[in-house]
Amino acid sequence: MRDVVIIGSGCAGLTAAIYAARANLKPVVIEGVEAGGQLSITTLVENYPGFTDGIQGPDLIQQMKQQAARFGAEFQSGEVTAADLSKRPFTITLGGEAIQTRTLIIASGASARWLGLEGERSLVGKGVSSCATCDGAFFREKRVVVVGGGDTALEEAIFLTRFASRVDLIHRRDQFRASKIMVDRARQNEKIHFIMDTVVAEIHDPARGEVTGVKLRNVKTGEMTEEAVSAVFVAIGHNPNTSLFRGQLEMDPDGYLITRSGTRTQISGVWRRSRRSVFSKARRIPAPEVPRPFPAQLAGKTSGQERHCESIRDLLESISDVERREAGVNCPGRELEWQNRAQKRKR
Repeated sequence: MRDVVIIGSGCAGLTAAIYAARANLKPVVIEGVEAGGQLSITTLVENYPGFTDGIQGPDLIQQMKQQAARFGAEFQSGEVTAADLSKRPFTITLGGEAIQTRTLIIASGASARWLGLEGERSLVGKGVSSCATCDGAFFREKRVVVVGGGDTALEEAIFLTRFASRVDLIHRRDQFRASKIMVDRARQNEKIHFIMDTVVAEIHDPARGEVTGVKLRNVKTGEMTEEAVSAVFVAIGHNPNTSLFRGQLEMDPDGYLITRSGTRTQISGVWRRSRRSVFSKARRIPAPEVPRPFPAQLAGKTSGQERHCESIRDLLESISDVERREAGVNCPGRELEWQNRAQKRKR
């Protein structure tokens, strides 16, 4: 029996592991298929405090992992293939092994949608990116392309004009899904060029280990063209890694878990830990997987060390509550305390 199991080993999962471990909860972190999350495929991170010359994404993840392990967090590789949240303790299945836990923190994150082109994944981090904020500065005075037609794509294109000499915005339709204000802003930027009714057919050159150009196909005429570019930024959305919990936890139409009072799900003892900001959630724009100076809380509405401590207390009390019920002990005073806290959350 485990006190805390954390699904996901990106920034969110490792932050939860550090705080839970420091509270002597001995958390188990399930690393998942993409250990380290999206930061593990990022190159140089220059906007995380404490690293004057920047740090490689995988190195930053490794340091976070070592920090969590130092306080007693345990790591298990593999992918969770099933989860039963219908009764407590909760049961998750990892490689055929059933693990029972009193509380569960879901930090499985979201995976960027890619174009699905041959050689595309081999160029991730070598000119192909899903995060302009992370990688835009590496392409100063270079020509780059952004693929997509929503607000995210236009925001990426506008951001990239700070560095690139030219930004080609490629969209498969003749109209954008983005808001009018974002389209207007992009059209007013002389560095952004629009290539409509077009898709990327090929990305060159996997053999050289870098992006040297793209082959484009007009979806209406079938005409093929070649363009020399140094980077391809894919901004066609993200897929939340939450299919495991479909039918058990409430989700929005995009598949993101719905929470109450911060990061609590509708099931007591199950938390969602996310890197998505409130602003991004409201506009359905996944925030870049870049660490903040002070990570958001495990639960609660405001950031800060006090809220971290309160969240850990919530975990401890939740675990104690389960232990009490398992032992068949009735504590009226404890029940009254939980009822009062529930009423406060509703208000």
